[in-house]
Amino acid sequence: MDKKTIIGIAVAALIFIGFAYFINMDQERYNNELTAYNEYLATQAPEQVVGEVATEATLGTISGEVTPAAIVQNLEADKQIFGDTLAVARAAEEQIITIENEVLKLEFSTRGAQVHSAVLKDYTKYATKGERDELVSLFDPSTAQFDLAFYIKSGLNNVKINTQEYTFTALPIQESQDGSYKRVIMQLPIANDAHLEYIYTIYNGEEDSRNYLVDFDIKMVNMTPYMANQNSLGIYWANTSYQNERSFQNENTYTTIAYHLPGEDSIDEMSMSDAVQDEMVEEPLNWVAFKQQFFSSILIADKNFDNAELLFSTADPKSEYLKDFSAKLTVPYSTQTESYDFALYLGPNKYNILNKVVLADDGEELRLERLIPLGWGIIGWVNRWFVIPVFDFLRNYISSFGLIILILALLIRIIISPLTYKSYVSMAKMRLMKPQIDELTKKYTKKEDAMKRQQATMELYKKAGVNPMGGCIPMLIQMPIIIAMFRFFPSSIELRGQSFLWANDLSSYDSVMNLPFSIPFYGDHVSLFAILMAVALFIFSYVNYQQTASSQPQMAGMKFMMVYMMPFMMLFWFNNSASGLCYYYFLSNILTIGQTLIIRRMIDDTKIESILAANSAKKQAKGGKKSKFQLRYEELMRQQEGTQKAKK
Repeated sequence: MDKKTIIGIAVAALIFIGFAYFINMDQERYNNELTAYNEYLATQAPEQVVGEVATEATLGTISGEVTPAAIVQNLEADKQIFGDTLAVARAAEEQIITIENEVLKLEFSTRGAQVHSAVLKDYTKYATKGERDELVSLFDPSTAQFDLAFYIKSGLNNVKINTQEYTFTALPIQESQDGSYKRVIMQLPIANDAHLEYIYTIYNGEEDSRNYLVDFDIKMVNMTPYMANQNSLGIYWANTSYQNERSFQNENTYTTIAYHLPGEDSIDEMSMSDAVQDEMVEEPLNWVAFKQQFFSSILIADKNFDNAELLFSTADPKSEYLKDFSAKLTVPYSTQTESYDFALYLGPNKYNILNKVVLADDGEELRLERLIPLGWGIIGWVNRWFVIPVFDFLRNYISSFGLIILILALLIRIIISPLTYKSYVSMAKMRLMKPQIDELTKKYTKKEDAMKRQQATMELYKKAGVNPMGGCIPMLIQMPIIIAMFRFFPSSIELRGQSFLWANDLSSYDSVMNLPFSIPFYGDHVSLFAILMAVALFIFSYVNYQQTASSQPQMAGMKFMMVYMMPFMMLFWFNNSASGLCYYYFLSNILTIGQTLIIRRMIDDTKIESILAANSAKKQAKGGKKSKFQLRYEELMRQQEGTQKAKK
């Protein structure tokens, strides 16, 4: 051998020895970390370690390039930690199982035995070109996670099991003879005589409330001898929702995480204003919903979750996604626990579907319909007991939603017409009494006479039988209906995808012109329905101002705000709102203007003057006895006048 050959052999030997030494050091470090981790688990109280969800790499993973030798080495290491059956399940390949009914198409992954994809067969999503040719998918399959975390005994140590790290064995799909349900069963062997079993049951009946609800049962078959000492199990549920509607801003406004506490009539929702929001729920809850504007994924527990840690983050508006959702939950565990009953609602936020969803065991009202933001108090009552029933009734006979909204606007105007009439009559009385009010103003010109002028004015109103608030009270009574419409249209899935005139989707804004730039607070498009609504509001405000300004002089200074500023502000506010809402407000204002003009023709000022004179004569005949309220009011005025004099 020459000198160069000897040097080459020596260098190769050194490289081989160094590589072997590095591998031994890496394996020794892995064994030390594993021993330390098991010693840590053995020293912790069960309540400190149970329920945590693993997000880090698995224990058997070795950094660097994955080679067949490394896989075998990992498998052998996993066998020492988890046993043969679980080690094989960790290394097994994933399979996708597809099953569907009339409304749902579901894909299940054997990796973690979880719902991999949920597609709604009756709904399409908005595409950038305006076409609706793609079915709605509730979440991105690559982000779907459902993990059950618990501890099992392994020799003298406890080992944490995260089910999403294991591949379950899928049994043949079961189907009932009458085709009313299909069942997917997947099993994870814990030992030769024990296994964890996931059972998904999908129904295919006449009720959509049943078809969108997937029964999800977890059974722990013969697992008690292998379970470590623990009092709860952890659940990690997460996914990323797609943007399905035209306006990211509008859809994101209604997208959040909601949950329900057992026995409560209302639900709780996380704030939607923040880009990132997290919340701890320290009390039991029976469902958690990843809620979008028109669709929801809801995890329901038959025996309730103990607590929850909820988190969402908002995606970039140009990413085609909406929000990243996650929920960390716990359920109680004892040695007597053999099964858990859950359910998954994967479907639309439709009132007549959600309010019929109940659990089969006890029929408890879940209040899922509260996911639809219909408003609180009397506003929600108007929507639930009037607007929705009338809307659904008209849908059975009329196919055009534009015509349905017109009829709804007509019905509401007819119902509140007595209030409109009363309001107009009250303002007409105030207008006819204006000369007498002007006389009092001339009589009491000094600032120190303001109290006397006010007392005299109230006395004049009382004698004539006029309530100064008579024109405002009917308008205030109408406010719940106005607000109810504001809540109903943007959240009504029935309007989704429905076109009328130039609007392609009544649940989103209409656009007759796309701007090459974006105007702050206005947007990058021009909504014609919003313009028509603002013009109608301007006309109504002008007509109403003429009536109120003539009867109430103090309203003269409000002309700019009422007649000009308010319609202009509404134009900016509603440019990005649902076109169905703008169309309704346009119709409502036009009908109100027509109603006001008709009432004006019906009312005779001479007749009203005779009514005022009769009221005054009747009051004088009774001796002008003052009411308790008037006496208290006059006493208050005297006290204020005395206070002002004392200050001077």
